[in-house]
Amino acid sequence: MIMKKFVFAGILCFLVSLSFGQKKAVSAARNEIKGNPPNIAEARVIIKEALSNPETAKDAETWYVAGLIENKQVDVENTLEILGKQPNEEVMYNALEKIIPYFLKAAELDQQPDAKGKVKPRFLKDIRSIIRANRLFYINAGVFAYNKGNFQKAYEHFKHFTDIPKMELFKEEKWEIAPGDTTVLQIKCYSGMAASRIPDSKAAIAAYEGIINDGYTENSLFPEPEIFQYLSREYIQIGDSAAYKKLLDQGFVKFPGDDFFISSLINYYIESGNPQEAVTYLLKGIEKNPQSAQFYALLGQLKYEDQKSEEAIAYLKKALEIEPDNVAFLSELGRIYFNLGVEKRRTADDTADVVKSRELTKESLEFYRLSLPFFDKVFGLDATNRDAIFALRNIYYSLEMWPQYEKMDAIFSSINDK
Repeated sequence: MIMKKFVFAGILCFLVSLSFGQKKAVSAARNEIKGNPPNIAEARVIIKEALSNPETAKDAETWYVAGLIENKQVDVENTLEILGKQPNEEVMYNALEKIIPYFLKAAELDQQPDAKGKVKPRFLKDIRSIIRANRLFYINAGVFAYNKGNFQKAYEHFKHFTDIPKMELFKEEKWEIAPGDTTVLQIKCYSGMAASRIPDSKAAIAAYEGIINDGYTENSLFPEPEIFQYLSREYIQIGDSAAYKKLLDQGFVKFPGDDFFISSLINYYIESGNPQEAVTYLLKGIEKNPQSAQFYALLGQLKYEDQKSEEAIAYLKKALEIEPDNVAFLSELGRIYFNLGVEKRRTADDTADVVKSRELTKESLEFYRLSLPFFDKVFGLDATNRDAIFALRNIYYSLEMWPQYEKMDAIFSSINDK
């Protein structure tokens, strides 16, 4: 019986010493980072075991020391930078990434009631202080990750910067970020850009909508219309046409001088099969920006599709007054005249009345003549333009301009042989 008690007592002593050993390990890990230089690698090895041990894993101090170790690494690298030396940014930001998870766990355990039901935090004040002091580093960490192409990591770092003041950890502190704070809005934009590159459109939308809702104020880095544009692209990515259209309407009213919104609305209505509404916005666009050649040209195209050739020609000529060497505009106007010539010739061929047929043929040839200078100019600007080569070949043939036809026919044959 005595022997049994002795054995039992021996086991009890062994268990106590084991627990005591783990407690000492936490202290030992903390001591390792107090040296000069600190032995961070050894501290990590020691604390890793304590984090997984059932006894110390439930102790706030274990997680607090784990966070201190990573914070020490950040301090070491930051000190190098202050001294004008090159820090190891990857090491620094990897350590920075681990601090908050360790400290949040430590804070959770630190606020548990003791045996008497009382809450007596030991580390909370220091945890808050360190996280607050490190907040700006998350911007640099995000930029570093973004430039490395790690957009997920960049997004997380940028989001830490914007979200730290809203953490439950700081709810009792007066940490207010003024609406329209330029730095916060700028980093939210970085968050959106990073999320977009992941790609994670929902996260990007949340970032951009947050910027707009927080009372965006204009700054030179990210003008407000650009935020709306970024957001509109994300709505397209997730197929939310209703939100996309609503945003374009807001942008059109808010930024009347910005062509993006009116152009996007025009394209939206064209793609939605509502060309009349597109024409309405084109006319509004021309009213706001009478020097937009693109608006006149697009209006001309829509008028031609609506079988209003005279109006189409007038608008395209106006576009060419503004941009006389625009190949697309030249080609479009040439195409309209050419097609009118083809239609007249087809009607002439189908007309039994010989006199009427001749008149229609003359009209057809006149349209070819009107088409000729536009395609000729296109060819002069771009001798490889297939549309111009094809049109000129047919025009020269119809007008019986045989030397020109033979030259263009040779060019036409050569490009078709390739």
